[in-house]
Amino acid sequence: MEPSPRLQIAAVDGETPPRRLPPHNLEAEQALLAAVLHSNHAYEKVSDFLQPEHFADPAHGRIFHACGKLIERGQLANAITLRGYFEQDGDLADVGGARYLAELQEAPVNPDVRHYGKLVHDLYLRRELIALAQDMDEEAHAHDLEVAASDQIESAEQRLYRLAETGLAEGGLLPFSGALGEAVSMIEAAYRRDGALAGVSTGFSEIDRLLGGLHKSDLVILAGRPSMGKTALATNIAFNIARSRRLERGPEGDSFEVPETVAFFSLEMSAEQLAGRILSEQSGVRSDSLRRGAINQEEFDQVFDAARQLQSLRLFIDDTPAISVPAMRTRARRLKRQHGLSLIVVDYLQLMSVPAGMKSDNRVQEVSEITRGLKAVAKELDVPVIALSQLSRQVEQREDKRPQLADLRESGSIEQDADMVLFVFREQYYLERAEPVRRENETDEKYHERHERWKQRCEEVYGLAEVIVAKQRHGPIGIRKLTFDGDTTRFGDYIADEYLPDAH
Repeated sequence: MEPSPRLQIAAVDGETPPRRLPPHNLEAEQALLAAVLHSNHAYEKVSDFLQPEHFADPAHGRIFHACGKLIERGQLANAITLRGYFEQDGDLADVGGARYLAELQEAPVNPDVRHYGKLVHDLYLRRELIALAQDMDEEAHAHDLEVAASDQIESAEQRLYRLAETGLAEGGLLPFSGALGEAVSMIEAAYRRDGALAGVSTGFSEIDRLLGGLHKSDLVILAGRPSMGKTALATNIAFNIARSRRLERGPEGDSFEVPETVAFFSLEMSAEQLAGRILSEQSGVRSDSLRRGAINQEEFDQVFDAARQLQSLRLFIDDTPAISVPAMRTRARRLKRQHGLSLIVVDYLQLMSVPAGMKSDNRVQEVSEITRGLKAVAKELDVPVIALSQLSRQVEQREDKRPQLADLRESGSIEQDADMVLFVFREQYYLERAEPVRRENETDEKYHERHERWKQRCEEVYGLAEVIVAKQRHGPIGIRKLTFDGDTTRFGDYIADEYLPDAH
């Protein structure tokens, strides 16, 4: 076989490209260590983001680590106190041993030690990016049929996100004054916002008053039996948030509006079905008519107008079946980097899978892992996560079919991990399937009396739904009514008769 022209040229030239050294700056590392040895207070300025492994020279990393150990013990770190640490250290001997420590301490000191720390950290990130690219190249060339290319992409994105987070001063102990300032800012935002909400508005006024909106880092479980309207309520909330905007303050103190962004992970319905449902909700055209195409010109115009208005929404749908929490986290991170993120919806959590290494014969244990993972995603991305959940069949065995927290217990730690638990209940659904039948030896009068009571109750609850707040870490529990249009799967605020204007 003849070699390719490119290979022939390389063979003729006999030249190899020059080997490039990984990005590094030994002078910046030396300047940083000199500042720390000269004044240990300099260590505190960089220790929140800089680690020993971030240094290109291993000897410098070992010196920085030893300084940190002494300083954290309340001892002085200088060339003399460090000498015992490095007498038998081969790495330090290669650069001059104890004499090198003394030279570092005697070197001129630049007070801007944080600048050097950021430079050392930036170069570390560049070296890690190169290593990541090399690993991606090797994995892509490995032709391992057991690992799908999509899995390699998700793995690379996870590593890239972790790298982006490296060195960020997150967590740790915060002074109470800082936490107090955050709390006051939240209260101020709630005071200035319509409805006095601390969180993101669901679009339903009575629910917002009870919850204070959806709070960042909260895991909200929205549960119910089939046909209660869980998905419909979730899509209503997602739409309401996606069409709203929030005020942000610029660096100059000026305010500007930012659109909210919602990620909807639909494990049960396809993206097209979910979009069709939202079109029905917003156009007012029956969803079954849309599916069959049984609409007239006026209804088609309504749908077209609604579609045009919905196009600009930052509502992103992922209909990957049986998605895992790590895969969901990766995609949500990417969306937050690109567009921001205000809410994540998962429909529904029992359809999620766990990674191969975490699989168990006990499904309850797997669901517990999923709920813990969803709570971790809410905290990490600092957004509320609404996870829909099915309830056990024991609800159907009771005369009063309103769900209770006990109905979640078969699903492991759902109740424990959730910050809020909301149930959707529609009595109309059960009443319509429980029309009285004549009992044996029952008189006509008794039967008609029971039937009339049933009809009256059906009329009382027709088009109504209850949202039962069974758990809330931030406030009270309670029940709030909503209207529900089954034809368009649209929820709305309920206005009691006494608050309606007098028609006369």
